[in-house]
Amino acid sequence: MNPSEICHLSASQLSGLVRQREVSPVEIVKAHLTRIDSLEPGLNSFITLLPEQALAQAQASEREIGAGRIRGPLHGIPFGLKDLFYVNGVRSTGGTRIFENFVPATDSAVASRLRNGGAILLGMLNLHPLAYGPTGENRDYGDMHNPWDPRRITGGSSGGSGSAVASGECTFALGTDTGGSVRIPGAMCGVVGFKPTYGRVSRYGIVPLAWSLDHVGPLCRTVEDCALVMNVIAGPDPKDPTTARLPVSDYRETLNRGLRNLRVGVPKEYFEAPVDPAVKGAVERAIGKLGELGAAVSEVSWPLLRYGQAIASTLQMAEATTFYKKLIQTQGNRLDPVVRVRLEAGLFISATDYIQAQRARALFYHQGLGLLGEVDLLAGPTVPVTAFEPGQSEIEVEQGRMKVIPWLMQYTRPFNLTGFPAITVPCGFSREGLPVGLQLAGRPFEEATVLLAAHAYEQSTEWHQKRPPV
Repeated sequence: MNPSEICHLSASQLSGLVRQREVSPVEIVKAHLTRIDSLEPGLNSFITLLPEQALAQAQASEREIGAGRIRGPLHGIPFGLKDLFYVNGVRSTGGTRIFENFVPATDSAVASRLRNGGAILLGMLNLHPLAYGPTGENRDYGDMHNPWDPRRITGGSSGGSGSAVASGECTFALGTDTGGSVRIPGAMCGVVGFKPTYGRVSRYGIVPLAWSLDHVGPLCRTVEDCALVMNVIAGPDPKDPTTARLPVSDYRETLNRGLRNLRVGVPKEYFEAPVDPAVKGAVERAIGKLGELGAAVSEVSWPLLRYGQAIASTLQMAEATTFYKKLIQTQGNRLDPVVRVRLEAGLFISATDYIQAQRARALFYHQGLGLLGEVDLLAGPTVPVTAFEPGQSEIEVEQGRMKVIPWLMQYTRPFNLTGFPAITVPCGFSREGLPVGLQLAGRPFEEATVLLAAHAYEQSTEWHQKRPPV
């Protein structure tokens, strides 16, 4: 099989070929390493590459599979980890030179589960420094570049994860999502990004940003691949007390049940907020397609939605600054200036501010949960704009000038505040050929419903089959 074609197949497709002995894990890994060599450092998706380790794992996988010891659908499939995940013996930088020589002596729970499932780690992926930013710009290791137009941002903070998957450098990747950091690069890079319910996936061995908002999630080429990854990484972990002791279903098994009788609500507040016309048009057409597929679509209202940014920002600043307070005091001059300003701003959040924000969060959560008693899913844009050039703090839109950081998170951040599962799936392109994402969100621990709807939409369109021109 053509190595370039291998690099654009989904994990599910590659898994089938591996089982049928039509392609080997060694061929797959070599194809991806060649692809990485041809695209790096142009895209700048990776901070650390592990070619020798990946090939050794591929050879071991080939022997195991040949002997009939197949660990699961991800056996022999290459992936990348955002450079916040601990991997024993592999440096973990957090996207800053401050930690460029830090090498953990333990595995994160996610890395361990993926290794046990037979997946092969290619390397550690670039990110916004300390995961504190939605654009994917990085002064220390270089900005991440969008495969659809390398002059533009990937979105962040899991920008390297988005660009690597979209460009064919790895089959899937893992990121973290505190305000949209899986879904924003997913939408801007034209791939699927899934944030499961808070507590569904262990965060053990992952550098935190804001512990009450942080989530772990996959970026993949298809919804089915997200289901495969979730089947491996989801579930309780005694090393992470925030994980829920709830059963985990087979997410892949329920993907094809269809949308009949599914109720989809579109919060009217989504389109009252500033949004690029190209994004609005693509998302409205995508929501219309959900109706054609059998879902009952209706307009709903989430009155507190407009306060979500302020609530989440207060909590995030306080928690991030608490975690990084010593770093600010001892090495603040080495931090990215924008990240440093955001961290230092958290010093001015009082205990009263934090507690009031938590009280407001409870109201926000219960109003959102009540809304999801009326409908099964909420649908709307993932990001209000397509990818733009780096270095911009504000963007001009019809409604005026918008500050980039809060604007990029206006649709994603509410679901970090509530912890509800949410996914972005490609739903169109702008005139400039830049991807647009549809976001679907559901009730706590009903990931299967979110994945089902996203899969039904994805399979009824061709957006996920498009390839960037790199």
